[in-house]
Amino acid sequence: MLEKFVWSLSKKARTRRAEFFRRKFDLTSETKILDIGSENGSNINLVLTGTKISPQNVHIADIDEQALQSGKRNFGYNAVLLNEDGKLPFADGFFDIVYCSSVIEHITVPKEKTWDYLSGKEFQSVAWKRQTEFAEEIRRIGKQYFVQTPNRNFFIESHTWLPLVGFFPRQLLLKVMKQTNSYWIKQAIPDFNLLDKNQMAKLFPEAQIVFERKLGMIKSIMAIKTVRLS
Repeated sequence: MLEKFVWSLSKKARTRRAEFFRRKFDLTSETKILDIGSENGSNINLVLTGTKISPQNVHIADIDEQALQSGKRNFGYNAVLLNEDGKLPFADGFFDIVYCSSVIEHITVPKEKTWDYLSGKEFQSVAWKRQTEFAEEIRRIGKQYFVQTPNRNFFIESHTWLPLVGFFPRQLLLKVMKQTNSYWIKQAIPDFNLLDKNQMAKLFPEAQIVFERKLGMIKSIMAIKTVRLS
């Protein structure tokens, strides 16, 4: 029951976010869009439902080749396989819009080393450097962009669905996750470095910072840049 309830809330949040995105940007058949961290493309497909954007102008990019090929087959999108170095293989201003939802918090350390970082200070230092480089890449290749991430100060941590663990010291976080991964309804790896509104504003200085709220609290943060395209 709890799992169904949480997934229902998550689906409603994604639907509202998609509606907000469609209102915010001028989307035409010629709009060229990139979804970074797209998985199989199902989320960007939901976002673009009812718009005039042609599938041939949609690029999905991820480190999961199998998911990308699924998105290519199912939706006709262009698939771009990425590695974990954060570099994006596109020219400056190549896309009209770069879309990036719940991804930047995972641009931290190599996935196979996430459990090895016991020092929160060391992990956050490495993670912030990579997140800064990733944000610069988004700003470089996108004339406009839409970047969303969970708020580090929300009382429910979105990757584990556990209360308050986002505030835990890293060693305690790792200990808790090792235990809860064996029985809790949501399993996760500790690769996330959650961001707050000030950090998002620093990463995307020209963006409008917008909040999604739940129970009167900021649940997630969006950095949005829109321009008039000629």
